[in-house]
Amino acid sequence: MSKTFNEAMNFRHACKLFDETKKISDKDIREILEAGRKSPSSFGMEPWKFLVITNEELKAKIRPFCWNQPQITSCSHLVVVLAAIESVKVESGIPAKRFLRREMPKEKFDFYIDLYAKHLKKTLESDENILCWTARQTYIAAANMMTCAATLDIDSCPIEGLEKENVERVLNLDTKKYQLSLVLPFGYRALEQSSQLRLGFDEVVEFIN
Repeated sequence: MSKTFNEAMNFRHACKLFDETKKISDKDIREILEAGRKSPSSFGMEPWKFLVITNEELKAKIRPFCWNQPQITSCSHLVVVLAAIESVKVESGIPAKRFLRREMPKEKFDFYIDLYAKHLKKTLESDENILCWTARQTYIAAANMMTCAATLDIDSCPIEGLEKENVERVLNLDTKKYQLSLVLPFGYRALEQSSQLRLGFDEVVEFIN
């Protein structure tokens, strides 16, 4: 039975070690990935891709470049979250295709393309700037996947403690198209989790009337 949203938020921890004997069902991992796929993104560009790795040899090759963290190899499914580079550039033609998914008159389409290009002028000047923009959006998708997993009693651990270029090399990525944002292992906890430590509500929330 799925947890409520609040129950899922209380359940979710950064799992440090997964039970290697337990595997996530195809149905559940697809539900988790759907939560990522359906996440919101700036201008509706969906600037991400999710590589789902279950091959144990490949996970073992990646682990040394993720500070040798055991979650990489003990997890059931290792989701590598990639940030798009090429597809958000106006000249790729992809932004136009994204906008045209909704029927609109030519004047409205021209307005959106012009707004996109002008608003993101500095962002689109370099792949480095693009990565900063698209990687931030991948974290929305990652958060949704982690919360979805928690509703299913499935654990996760977002990891950006890694050697980006080395992981990209192991995965043979074309970094002109996609670059590594974070790795996100999913599985079932091997140990009981400690209590969550969070700042108090009034320390992080301020109401402005």
